[in-house]
Amino acid sequence: MYEGARVLRRLPEGVEERPYERFEVVPQGRTIGAEIRGLDLSRPLEEPLREELNRALLEWKVLFFRGQHLTSRAQRDFALNWGELETNPLLARGDDEDVVRFDKAAGTTPTFENVWHTDVTFRERPAMGAVLQLREVPPFGGDTMWADMAAAYDNLPPEVRSRIDDAVAVHDFLPGFARFYSPERLAPHQEEFPPVEHPVVRRHPETGRKTLFVNTSFTTRIKGLEQQESDRLLRLLFQQAHVPEFQVRFRWQAGDVAFWDNRATQHYAVNDYGTHRRVAERVAIAGDRPF
Repeated sequence: MYEGARVLRRLPEGVEERPYERFEVVPQGRTIGAEIRGLDLSRPLEEPLREELNRALLEWKVLFFRGQHLTSRAQRDFALNWGELETNPLLARGDDEDVVRFDKAAGTTPTFENVWHTDVTFRERPAMGAVLQLREVPPFGGDTMWADMAAAYDNLPPEVRSRIDDAVAVHDFLPGFARFYSPERLAPHQEEFPPVEHPVVRRHPETGRKTLFVNTSFTTRIKGLEQQESDRLLRLLFQQAHVPEFQVRFRWQAGDVAFWDNRATQHYAVNDYGTHRRVAERVAIAGDRPF
């Protein structure tokens, strides 16, 4: 991790900040995270509003909407404004076929928490983004954190950036799910999700910014390096998500919605709420092949 002065820029170089006309933007962090006020996500989005929300997403990387209380269908319809949807066969379904549910109750097995990750990088085309709503919130804890992986890349030492700019990494679904499911449960999906290769540094398809695109859950090695050397370099890169200056932390209330750009972030669901219940539903938006 680079210990010099932090480079904390929210927008790509040469892009000027512009005001928002159709809603209020309340920053929650220096480079990542903004609460959007004045919108009802259950209503259809006219194209000018969708375009302005997309600009806010690209600028802030994760958007928060308080007190929406969307039905599963309304949550799905909102996500469809950004493209086709996808589901994960390893996750429980919600009330709609495009919705997955994370239900952590007392005495249940661990859910997908306490690890920094980017969703489904084991796919050839990882998700573009996701819309998450909390249905039931514990009385304390249960926050989610997001990390800005453009800032994570910007703040690597120059010699590390030059080393990884053209590097390629292998991503595999098995390490990310092995702590939750038995080998027998995972075996049928190995043919569906063979290991894939992605650039270590991804260029964002809309902003052009370079983002660090490796994560603890699914990245297993960097091609062309001995395993020990690969492990050492990946440990350094994984630690970039842990830098507080690159993060935003959101305290949920029931009915709140978060919409994040999976191409530019990692996230971490915090399991610090004891035996209380936490129920979340997520809709994932299909993405493109990283380059």
